[in-house]
Formats: sequence, C-alpha cells, structure tokens
Amino acid sequence: MIKTYDLSGFKSTLNSYWIDSTTTSQYPKLEDNIEIDIAIVGGGITGVTCGMLLKTAGFNVGIFEKNTLASLATGNTTAKITSQHHLIYDKLISSFGFDAAAKYGMANEESINFIEDTIKKYNIDCDFKRLPSYMYTLEDSYLETLEKEHKAALSIGLKSKLVDSIPLPLSVKAAVSFENQGEFHPRKYILSLAKNLHSHGSYIFENTHIMDLNQEEGKKITLTTDDGKNIIASKVIIASQFPFYDGFGLYFTKLVAKRSYVIACNIKEEFPNAMFINAEDPGRSLRSINTEEKPLILIGGEGHKTAHGGSTLGRYNNLVDFATNTFTVESIPYHWSTQDYKSLDSVPYIGHLTSSSKDIYVATGFNEWGMSTGTLAAQIIKDLIVDGKNIYEDIFSPSRSFSLESTKNFISLGGHVAKDLLKGKINEGDHDIFLEEDEGKVVSIEGERYGAYKDADGVMHMVDITCTHLGCELKWNDGEKSWDCPCHASRFTYKGEIINGPALRPLHYYGESKNNIDPNIL
Repeated sequence: MIKTYDLSGFKSTLNSYWIDSTTTSQYPKLEDNIEIDIAIVGGGITGVTCGMLLKTAGFNVGIFEKNTLASLATGNTTAKITSQHHLIYDKLISSFGFDAAAKYGMANEESINFIEDTIKKYNIDCDFKRLPSYMYTLEDSYLETLEKEHKAALSIGLKSKLVDSIPLPLSVKAAVSFENQGEFHPRKYILSLAKNLHSHGSYIFENTHIMDLNQEEGKKITLTTDDGKNIIASKVIIASQFPFYDGFGLYFTKLVAKRSYVIACNIKEEFPNAMFINAEDPGRSLRSINTEEKPLILIGGEGHKTAHGGSTLGRYNNLVDFATNTFTVESIPYHWSTQDYKSLDSVPYIGHLTSSSKDIYVATGFNEWGMSTGTLAAQIIKDLIVDGKNIYEDIFSPSRSFSLESTKNFISLGGHVAKDLLKGKINEGDHDIFLEEDEGKVVSIEGERYGAYKDADGVMHMVDITCTHLGCELKWNDGEKSWDCPCHASRFTYKGEIINGPALRPLHYYGESKNNIDPNIL
C-alpha cells in the first residue's frame, strides 16, 4: 500500500547525506605566500584525485579549495560511477564517429576500475560496490531511442542489454542495462585520499579563495587569493567546476549550468541491488545507500537550467510525489540540490585551458557524471603533465572543433543569455515590499530593484541583485534561499556571498532590519 508522506518534516532539513554522515575536513587556510610545483584550484573528486596522482609522480602539489573538501558538487552528487551517461553513445557516433565514441566509453569504464583499484590500494572504506545500471522508459515514444542507444553501445564494445522489465514497481516499456557499474560514498573516498596527499611538501588549503591568475611570458604562474596571498607555481590545474579564470577560452559561452534535486527516503519495501535512471523528462534517478540504521533510497532528477523553471521547492515536491506513488515512504530525512555544467556537445572539456595555455589545465562540463569523468579528467591531466600525452586527450580537448550540434547550441545559448540580460533590466520589481517569513522576492523602491528576503526570525536581508559576473539580474531561488543568475548561473546566498561561480565578487549586502525594509540601509 502506498502512503502519502507529510511534507512538513521534509521541508525542515536541507542537507546532503554524504556531508552529514562524514566529519568536516579541517585543513588550514593559506596564511602566507607559497611556491610549489603544481597548484590545483578545487578540492572535489578531480582536484584531489589529480593531486594524489601528481604527488605520487614526484611533484610538490597544493590544493586550494574555496570552501571545504568535497562540499559542493562532489558532496551533493548521487555518486553513481558509470559509463551509462544517459543517451550519449548514439549521439557521439553521429557527431564524432565510432572511434571517438568507443574511446569515450572505454575511458569511463576505466574510471570505474581506477576507483576500485584505488580503494583497494589505500584500503578505503567508502561503501563501494559493483552493480547493474538500468536506463528505462515508461513511454512508447522512447522505444526507438533506447533501441538505438543499445545498438550504439554494443557497436563500440560496451556490454549493453536491451530488456523489457526492471526490478522496480514500474510498468516500463523497455530498458538498457549496463552490467558491473559502481556506486560509493564520495566523501569517504575523497577525504581518505586527501589524508595521503597532505604531507611531505604537498598541501591542502581550505577556505582559500583564488581570485586571479597571472603569467608573464617565460615566467611561472602567480595565483592571488581574495586576501592578497600569492601562490607561485609552474603549472595550474583549474578543477573548480566552473573555471575561475577564463584565459580567453570563453567558457561562459560554452557551458550550460543545470540544477537538479535529490531526496533521500526510508521505504518499507526492499530496494533491488541496482541503479536506475529514466530516458524521458522529467528525470528520475534512483539508487540505495546502506547506512548504520536502515537503507536510504536516493531519488534524484527534476533538472532544469539554473534560474529557469519556476519554483525550486516545487521540484522537491515532484520527487516526493514520485516516491510516494512508487514506494511506501516512511520518512524523508534528507533533501538537497546540486549544480552541474554541460558542454555544448555533451563531452567534458579536459586538457589545456586554451591551445596556447601550455601550463594551465582545466576540467569542466561533466554533465552530471562527475564521479567517472572527474576521475578520468585527473588521469588525463596527470598524463599530459608527466608524459606530455594521453590516448584520450583529443576527444576531450577544450580546443576541439565544434560539431554542428555544438554550433547550434552555441548560437542558442548566446541568444538566451542576451534575452535574459535584457528581460532582467526591463522588468520592475514588486512594489509591494511586504514579505512573509521565509519569503524572498525582487522589490522596487524609488525606481531601484533590490533583492529582499525575510528569514524565519522575521529579519529582512537586502542585496543588490545585479550579478557581479557580467551584470545580469538575479532571480530568487525559493528551495535553496539563494539569488541565482539566469545568464551564467552564478549563485549567491541571501547575504550576497558566492555559492557558485563564475562570479568572483560577492553581491553588495545592504544589511538587515527587523520586520520591515528599513530605507536607511539602502
């Protein structure tokens, strides 16, 4: 019997299980200037894995993380390690050919093996296990699409199966199954790797925000933090999800940001030993987690372009509806969201930042599959630094030629950004400046637009909602209580602090007042 879940408890806890179930890392903040061989900006799965590989290769490495390790994308993932990247292989064959598609699949299969081997090598307890992954459809209109994807995967050497049922209480039309995929606890994995890295001339610095990069011809690279500390390095790896430094690579024109949502449920039924994702929209992703008490079932999806798509709180409600219509839900102790970046052709950008940036490397555009492709990125960049080459570098090169699809997406993205920029400047804010508790909105005061949020204690917080990146007007995110940019997906807290880039400077925070907007703070 399916039961209706009371949403009142669900709304109270916005937190990732991965973060809640592990201790917070406590690496120091950079307090002095430092010189090292290789500086890595970003302490997620790519940065920490690459740091570990390069330290093993004999380099002195420094990882510089703006927050704490594995607390953003890596700490908010569903943590599937798989080569089944939704509907990718038929598209890759059409755009790049059989050889490139085969290498993409092989590279991601090798990432699963790499993670498993690393876990064994360092004796890491991170709940890793092998299991099948199913991509299913409930719609007749997707049958041909799934059949094409299955044939494409088989043609490039992946062990794909086309089946007519899955071990879930869903009336599927068909599914594509990949055997021997993986899942794990991402923070247990990353924090264990980090312990082996932070010693003997290699370092991890947290709460260290890199703001600028400068390299004079023939000299080493200087990174500068927000409080004026300098890091001198021979090479720099940008693993900060969205590149904090562009170097004329124009990444803000070829990355699309997407938000997606996760709820973690306790259910009465036994969950099968498998992972699941659907082919159609809205997205649904499922897997289980073994905990000390009872298994949690992660249900993710509801993806949309950042700052588009209406109420984000409504996205969580849709996932709850799916859960309660599919299982007997007993509790929902966690829910959270994440932000991912997609490249123009669905293939990550991994390698030299630009064709002329020989000492600066980047890894971005993982398109929601960061556990496998982030690990792959670390291996590619390590090989480029140590050996000068990698067998997969051409496929993932950020300087690769645009396909027809990429060109269309590039034009479309530019048009949407221009539209969002103009629309934000024209639209007026709400002239009614009264807010309920826990409500945020754009308000208009004497012809000027402000971002206002009243917290649960009745305190009003006011910010300038012009994005500090390229000047777009921000939108209120009611699920995460943040101000989000519809143009390039920078995100800020209701006090103006940066959550996600590409913005490097916080919003102007006017301050707070009790109960009502105080014009004296503006």
